[in-house]
Amino acid sequence: MSFNLQKIRSDFPILSREVNGYPLVYLDNAATSQKPKQVIDAIVDYYSNYNANIHRGVHTLSQEATDAYEAARHKIQAHFNAKEACEIIFTAGTTHGINLVANGFSEILKKGDEIIVSAMEHHSNIVPWQMLCEKTGAVLKVIPMNEEGVLVFSEYKKLLSNKTKLVFVNHISNALGTINPIKKIIEKAHQVGAAVLVDGAQSCSHIKPDLQKLDVDFYVTSAHKMCGPTGVGILYMKEAWGNKLAPYQGGGEMIAEVTFEKTTYAGLPHKFEAGTPNICGGIAFGAAIDYLNEIGFEAIEAHENELLKYATEQLLEIEGLKIYGTGPDKTSVVSFNIEGIHPYDIGTIVDKLGIAVRTGHHCAQPIMDFYKIPGTVRASFAFYNTLEEVDALVNAVKKAKMMLS
Repeated sequence: MSFNLQKIRSDFPILSREVNGYPLVYLDNAATSQKPKQVIDAIVDYYSNYNANIHRGVHTLSQEATDAYEAARHKIQAHFNAKEACEIIFTAGTTHGINLVANGFSEILKKGDEIIVSAMEHHSNIVPWQMLCEKTGAVLKVIPMNEEGVLVFSEYKKLLSNKTKLVFVNHISNALGTINPIKKIIEKAHQVGAAVLVDGAQSCSHIKPDLQKLDVDFYVTSAHKMCGPTGVGILYMKEAWGNKLAPYQGGGEMIAEVTFEKTTYAGLPHKFEAGTPNICGGIAFGAAIDYLNEIGFEAIEAHENELLKYATEQLLEIEGLKIYGTGPDKTSVVSFNIEGIHPYDIGTIVDKLGIAVRTGHHCAQPIMDFYKIPGTVRASFAFYNTLEEVDALVNAVKKAKMMLS
């Protein structure tokens, strides 16, 4: 379709509601995106017409559910350009995928091995690796960032050595909107034989990663950031790694044969998909992928860049306002503070005016510690937001400043 913003907004029922007597202005898309009717209808259709468990049933409903679930896997494979459908593993979300990989490496790493994360990671891409280091004796190293909120690539290169076994970095910072140079990061890591996991939770709603072109080993994301439901996501895992890592959970579906003497495991992807999955969530994720591709990621990126540019210009006209994350490669996130005012207070007032923003450290406390601030106000834009909503945000922030100064 052509980029028809009015038509797109009509697809999202929640955008027509009011909050505190004002039209809803939803600018918390980095936390979760809203859902179009097409995704909601897919959820209702599943539970209304063919709700059944998958893979194990011979009856019609089970076969229909299995076909729809596996069709969604193939849609996701095509969208991300994974080489094989079996490399797409359904998870409960990004955090689940990261922990699955960390668990697998707990049997591979040894004392003195090194793993690298970046200074701008979400807690979900810090804590599991700290736990892994405590368990294995591996050493955690950190790629520093500068005042612009950009990783210092020269320092990253210095950290790499033949001791480096794993590198973990987000594609886009949830707190700053910085787009990291992941292709270069992957290439340098592979030169020393290290594997790379990319956290794509914040990127996949804005851009369309080509996983084969990136040559990444692991890539994780969540459906709910991409107009899909909560509680489902994917882990892309190169087939060679999938055959090497141990399963994360034991149970039904992930087995080939079970006896009391020994159990053998199924092949990919089922080896890592123990138990009854979020069947409806997987199917609805496929519907969300269809919806986003119908709009087109070039159109999405162009519109969101326009929103980012306009919001940045308008907000910087407010005296005392500082934006965090000012690098040249950014997506549609603006994190800011006003001198002398706590971000929570600004968020509370703009909510009274119907505007949803996020305040706090955004599960990225090391970033806030770097800037020596308690948190920020974060406005994060999606393709269904408008320039008029940016104006509403700016006016609300001005009013909050007047009330709190």
